[in-house]
Amino acid sequence: MTGFEILLLVLVLIFVLGAAQLVQTARPFIVNAVAGLVVLYLAQVIFGVAVAVTPIVIALVAIGGVPGALLVILLSLFGVAFVP
Repeated sequence: MTGFEILLLVLVLIFVLGAAQLVQTARPFIVNAVAGLVVLYLAQVIFGVAVAVTPIVIALVAIGGVPGALLVILLSLFGVAFVP
């Protein structure tokens, strides 16, 4: 093995470890976003609550999870925000 091949191998290893760390960090936000969007969808189907899904709503739900989704639903019901 040459020095260049070893350097390339080390760089690829650093990239893979960095990508794994990034995915591990983002996983809770992804789970919260999916759970919150399911709650928003069920609220729309079961109760007929119309909520405009915007990037701000997705960010609130990703950070807050199910309580964030309930907050978005309440704000939409009272006509404060996220009204379609």
